[in-house]
Amino acid sequence: MRFGPVPLEEAEGAVLAHSHRVAGGRLRKGTVLRAADVAALRASGATEVVAARLGPEDMGEDAAAAALAEALCGEGLSVRAAFTGRANLHADGPGVLRVDRAAIDAVNAVDPMLTVATLPEWQRLAGGTMAATVKVIAYGVAADAVRRACAAARGALARRAPVVARAELLVTVLDGTPTGSDAVVERLARLGIACAVREVPHEEGALAAALAGADAPLRLLLTASATSDPDDVGPAALRRAGGTVERVGMPVDPGNLLFLGRLGGADVIGMPGCARSPKLNGADWVLERVACGVPVSAADIAGMGVGGLLGEIPTRPQPRARPPAKRDK
Repeated sequence: MRFGPVPLEEAEGAVLAHSHRVAGGRLRKGTVLRAADVAALRASGATEVVAARLGPEDMGEDAAAAALAEALCGEGLSVRAAFTGRANLHADGPGVLRVDRAAIDAVNAVDPMLTVATLPEWQRLAGGTMAATVKVIAYGVAADAVRRACAAARGALARRAPVVARAELLVTVLDGTPTGSDAVVERLARLGIACAVREVPHEEGALAAALAGADAPLRLLLTASATSDPDDVGPAALRRAGGTVERVGMPVDPGNLLFLGRLGGADVIGMPGCARSPKLNGADWVLERVACGVPVSAADIAGMGVGGLLGEIPTRPQPRARPPAKRDK
């Protein structure tokens, strides 16, 4: 592709790089100049324009963006029509975004004129959420570069849809403790998961019996007193019910006091107290992946610390910053 000043007599078919005023309006940058456009430019007093001229081995920006977006697009995503060298990928429904980082890095290394930006891996998606955007920097790019980028991009992005249809939330109760389960139910609802809520006493035996008696493939615990030890009521009840505890605690704040385990074929998540707030917390990262069939191990949770300092939830009982001491009057 050649870029620079072009005499008007050679400009037909070139891509206009800078907008120009002409009689009756404006020719916008990116316009492929026709004979009538050249005539309008000449009538405005122009003798040359800055333009891009594609060669036989080049691909136009929209065609290149569309081809690369289609190569990236995996199950559960769709590509919107390309415009001004950009093509966007959107989610067809709720779920989380699977990203092959090595593939995305490989695509972005092919040619600086070809770029892909995505949401973070495992980001929650709703129907219509933009998951990624392809932007071609120049007005055209070598077709061979597009072919190589497309080869590197195959299957790099996909939406993992929820695989769980229903869940059960067990809320333990102490005298005077409000349940505050609405935000948890809403988290599940936005993934299309129905949730039954049951209150049980904040006592190991009662909670173990409730866990063992539940039949939902996803079982959540929201305890009246936050889990602060591997032998606290929640983890102890899970083990007593015959389950296993995979991990207690996570390096994400808010969300530190989460625990994760299994009971038979069901996933069990002990929700931290901050899950009573609708604000993002570490439990969202675990809950959304588990609900979409993405395995979460103790090692996965241990790796969540970088980026795990989230926005504070002002209403939580123990905020991370100590309040200023009161002064005597």
